[in-house]
Amino acid sequence: MPIKHAIWTVGKKPAPLAVGKLAIEEQLKEMIVADPGILSTEWMLIGKEVNRPYGGRLDLLAIAPDASLVLIELKRNRTPRDIIAQALDYASWVEKLAAHEIAQIFRDFSNGGNLGDAFKKRFGTDLVDSTLNQSHQIVLVASELDNATERIIQYLSKREIAINVLFFQVFQHGAEQFLSRAWLIDPGETQANVATTTKSIGKKEPWNGEFYVSFGEGATRSWKEAREYGFICAGGGEWYSRTLKLLSPGDRIWVNVPQIGYVGVGRVIGAAQPASTFTLKTLDGIDKSALGVLQLGIYGRDQSDDEEAGEWFVPIKWLQTVPIEEAVSEVGFFGNQNTVCQPTTPKWRRTVERLQNSFRNWTAPA
Repeated sequence: MPIKHAIWTVGKKPAPLAVGKLAIEEQLKEMIVADPGILSTEWMLIGKEVNRPYGGRLDLLAIAPDASLVLIELKRNRTPRDIIAQALDYASWVEKLAAHEIAQIFRDFSNGGNLGDAFKKRFGTDLVDSTLNQSHQIVLVASELDNATERIIQYLSKREIAINVLFFQVFQHGAEQFLSRAWLIDPGETQANVATTTKSIGKKEPWNGEFYVSFGEGATRSWKEAREYGFICAGGGEWYSRTLKLLSPGDRIWVNVPQIGYVGVGRVIGAAQPASTFTLKTLDGIDKSALGVLQLGIYGRDQSDDEEAGEWFVPIKWLQTVPIEEAVSEVGFFGNQNTVCQPTTPKWRRTVERLQNSFRNWTAPA
């Protein structure tokens, strides 16, 4: 069923705002370029009206914190078959773009800017050629879609094709216009699909039921405290925290500290919670606020009232852990910058098989 938007004024007699319309759809594209947060606060735009060598122009191109690409197409008045076929065709082209070609797209878009410098400034990490464009997702921007198009997109998404729709609606209030938005599919599901379609992972196979977790050890959060109190966490934006919501009680996780190695295996014992409500059981057996107990990391304290930007926690019953200094690492181990993912690659299965030799208590009851 197509998504419908509505906005009401607040008061004793709430009244719905009239549905408006942009003068030209090109205006929406210019608004997104001026403020990419209309789409997502987690992406950086790197291209606009990108020409393909064999015809057609991609409306917008963005990059995510893990250096995956985001293809953004405005629906305009195209038929369902046209827009989906065109988006998939564009994706088949984007998938083959080399690092130097993507850098040129950004130079054209930014009047000579350097993609690596812009990426470092935006996300705080270096852009490595080997991680650039290892995966991608498709985002269609539309005011409405017919039922057939929605069914096709849901079908593709359930088969791990990273595709989503951002609905927008314009409302009129006097001389002012307002823009609202809503996603067809939970962005966390789409992000999880992106994580399972990395080019370098090769042949796919059924997911083995084991969850991969990336733990960002450093000034922000402490693995020592995560081991002691039983939790994993992530924050700094929804891109980092939303995949924690993929975890359910009973799930087994294998925790990797990027650039260092695997440091533990455990069972999830509760749902993801924002830092403002997450509690820890101290040595005296009393539940206390996590932010009041934890001392070795920042844990997003200055953003604890902002659930999108703040830290999120998941309680864990550890089966076996090691300190950072004893992390297990081998050439060929699976790694990913998403906080949580369900890899469907032989590389992940082989990694888990190797880790089971190092963490022999992995079968212990939770």
